[in-house]
Amino acid sequence: MAEERAGNSAVGRMMRFSDVGIALLMIMVVIMMIIPLPTWLLDLLLTLNITLGVVVLLVTFYVNRALEISSFPSILLIVTLFRLALNVSTTRLILLKGDAGNIISSFGNFVVGGNYVVGAVVFLILVIIQFLVITKGAERVAEVAARFTLDAMPGKQMAIDADLNAGLIDELGAKERRRDIQREADFYGSMDGASKFVKGDAVAGLIITVINILGGLSIGVFQRGLSMGEAAGVYSLLTVGDGLVSQIPALLFSTATGIIVTRAASDSNLGQDVLASFVRYPRPLMIGTALLFGFAMVPGLPTIPFIVLAVFLGMMAYGVYREVTGQEMAAREGEGKSSGAGGPGAVGEGEGEGGQPPRAPASPDDVMKLLAVDPMEMEIGYGVIPLVDPNQGGDMLDRISTIRKQMAMDMGLVVPSIRIRDNIQLKPSEYLIRVKGALVGQGDLMPEHYLAMDTGNVIDEVVGVPTTEPAFGLPALWISPELRDRAEAGGYTVVDAPSVLATHLSEIIKVHGADLITRQEIQKLTDMVKESNSAVVEEMLGVVGLGDIQKVLQNLVSEHIPIRDLVSIFETLADYGRLSTSVDYLTERVRESLSRIISLRLKEDGVVTVATLSPAWEQRVRDALEGDLVKGWRLNMDSREISRLVSAVSSKSEEIMIQGHSPVLLVSPDVRLVVRRILEASLPAMFVVSYNEISQGIDIQSLGMVE
Repeated sequence: MAEERAGNSAVGRMMRFSDVGIALLMIMVVIMMIIPLPTWLLDLLLTLNITLGVVVLLVTFYVNRALEISSFPSILLIVTLFRLALNVSTTRLILLKGDAGNIISSFGNFVVGGNYVVGAVVFLILVIIQFLVITKGAERVAEVAARFTLDAMPGKQMAIDADLNAGLIDELGAKERRRDIQREADFYGSMDGASKFVKGDAVAGLIITVINILGGLSIGVFQRGLSMGEAAGVYSLLTVGDGLVSQIPALLFSTATGIIVTRAASDSNLGQDVLASFVRYPRPLMIGTALLFGFAMVPGLPTIPFIVLAVFLGMMAYGVYREVTGQEMAAREGEGKSSGAGGPGAVGEGEGEGGQPPRAPASPDDVMKLLAVDPMEMEIGYGVIPLVDPNQGGDMLDRISTIRKQMAMDMGLVVPSIRIRDNIQLKPSEYLIRVKGALVGQGDLMPEHYLAMDTGNVIDEVVGVPTTEPAFGLPALWISPELRDRAEAGGYTVVDAPSVLATHLSEIIKVHGADLITRQEIQKLTDMVKESNSAVVEEMLGVVGLGDIQKVLQNLVSEHIPIRDLVSIFETLADYGRLSTSVDYLTERVRESLSRIISLRLKEDGVVTVATLSPAWEQRVRDALEGDLVKGWRLNMDSREISRLVSAVSSKSEEIMIQGHSPVLLVSPDVRLVVRRILEASLPAMFVVSYNEISQGIDIQSLGMVE
């Protein structure tokens, strides 16, 4: 433990002074380009260069994600500059003294046998491998990875925002994931540029070597009086050794660059991934074994190497085959236990297509996840993403938050989180709105345009793309931003694309708000009221259940009655719940207790403007009513009578709207619900209220009677 603490403290001290170390390294690089170095120090620095290349290459084997070595582009820049500084130092010593230390001499004499022609060939081969194969491929992969990463950012941001809206992650988790996406984009963008360092280093190494050879021959022949052969033997051999010492670390770093940019995210290191790719399926190994044995039998080919490799590959194939077979048997036994001996789950579970092992059966938990349905969700084409993505200036998420707050304040309706996801199967400009999985609205948007609606006051027409306003079905045009002022002056109502989507979403919530009230939400509401009015909640729950409360609130919301005053609603349910459990009866009593709220909602300029239903019609409805609202009822009215009633009310509704008022029908309390049920399919905008739902002190103005 003491050694571990000492090691940790040493590492901690190194991390604290790492900035000083990097600064000193950069200063040393500059000094190396100016001041001649002794040969012993140059040997040490050349050894350090090779060591850095080996260590960095090995580190890339063990990273699972590229972001784990996010400083790699900067490392490439530093080591490239360090290697070029070493080239300057070695060139100075070779040309001045004809000696560049033991490392370069060893590479020139031992590695290539003292033959500078062989050394030059080996050096050129290394340069070609690095420049044309590894560096060129890594550069292309880095460029494509950077482009794809940037193109995928909007979709990833959308997924994060959707998970945040759905409550799957919190704000802190969303910030962390956004930070990772930004870091990933920055990393691949930097790698796209850093790959140019490696490419330039290879070119510079080749040019420096050529310059050194020419300079060495010139100095040896013209200044030291050596023959051309003697000068070539001294300076060319040292120059080639210097090139080999430089190119080997450069090759290691270019290989590390290729590994980083070609490595996908994984849960294991590179060695495990590579080995798993070879030992996953036994059949390729068996075929390879047979092929090697076949080559061994061909006359003229060496037998022993092929036999040795065939035996090794065959042993590996046998081991993989046994492991795969054992996994299949275990899977079948598990299915047999779960479905019963000899049951259908144990039949026909052999290898899949192509000799692949069978897929593991989906667990019940995985299947259950597929049954989950979001209360509300919106699917958008990729052309609508800029309206939702904050990084592209979209404010749709803020508008949705505003809509939810407004619904809570106006209606007392708690709108659940709205999941937003992109759907590549949609048209780029299309969007869909679903409530509990059912499609309830759709439309097309042109994000860079404005929607100009003709409300009947147009005096100067403009040119645009014809369309239909999705929320209210009005004829409209998509116009360019330059025509906005002209359209407004010409009598059009002009709104931007986000407002169109927000308005449509708001109207969908108003129409289908009752479907969003679940028993779980009712439980939360009762718990909230219980904190300040526990007696009311306890008394109410003693006579009615959560299901009855849910249906009453759904009935109120479906007729656009606010449910914010939960205390009054719960008190009424507690009072009348003892008399009847009929939801219709309880709904009517709750409406009467909310008469003040209903009256204020219908009042225009201090007056509630209504049309009344004639006594003859009310009597016909009473006569057709079998039973009552307390014990249950059924309407037994002739369909022709219903059609005449709907037609008469519709005519009066049009007269009221022509005069600029909202259509309100005032009826007796005992027939209000029945009349509403008759009219709701044909006249959903008609408010049907009873005399008991108009509070005292409210002035009523009648615009006629439905005869």
